[in-house]
Amino acid sequence: MRTDITIHPHERVDDLHREGHHIIQDPKRFCFGVDAVILAGFAKVKKGEKVLDLGTGTGIIPILLAAKTNGQHFTGLEIQPESAEMANRSVLMNELEEKVEIKEGDIKEAGAIFGAATFDVVTSNPPYMKCTSGKRNESDEKYIARHEVCGDITDFCACAARLLKHGGKFVCVWRPDRLTDLLNAMHACRLEPKRMTFVYADAESEPSGVLIEATKGAAPSLRVSKPLILYEAYTEGEKVRRLTPRAQKIYDTCSFDD
Repeated sequence: MRTDITIHPHERVDDLHREGHHIIQDPKRFCFGVDAVILAGFAKVKKGEKVLDLGTGTGIIPILLAAKTNGQHFTGLEIQPESAEMANRSVLMNELEEKVEIKEGDIKEAGAIFGAATFDVVTSNPPYMKCTSGKRNESDEKYIARHEVCGDITDFCACAARLLKHGGKFVCVWRPDRLTDLLNAMHACRLEPKRMTFVYADAESEPSGVLIEATKGAAPSLRVSKPLILYEAYTEGEKVRRLTPRAQKIYDTCSFDD
């Protein structure tokens, strides 16, 4: 790990506990959470494949996938200049510049940036809240990361469909209460859902997330795998909830047993 990378006073460096990699984060912005980790675990990248992460934020997903897989190259596209610059410093800090690239840009212009049918896999942890939901009492950076300000799920699906090769995979994490929006957008863009896993905080909760892999130009056939439960039952007196063995394995190895 390089030690000559600038870290600003309001930033922190977090250990990813994988291949010695670290990541720079700014608590005033949108720090990555469990969604990014389980998405990186859920995504499958074959040897020699090229991957694009839409709305990459801190760059966490390209960095995790570079550590987990034998993919040839990983690119993160981020519309917010400050976030893109910070993610690029994380790439340099981990000496991954030959495998990982961070580009500043809008997903609506991604076709012009990269060219059509360029990638084998496209991943995304897109904004999942409509602009009419939530209170605008947070920073603009966090609001943009959470809300469909710069593009909605239809824009993300259209971007993925244009940039994927035929048979390529679009992999994303989404909210169950808006699952219909995602499926409709995928079908409109000829992205056929093939794998789906619902995510639960614990065994007593309703699903809080859904992981989906869709294939460009594929025939209909969807497999819903066993649910992913993140936490063990709460024990009185616990300060930190324990991850289930399956969730812990995803955190430790970035692998996903479905």
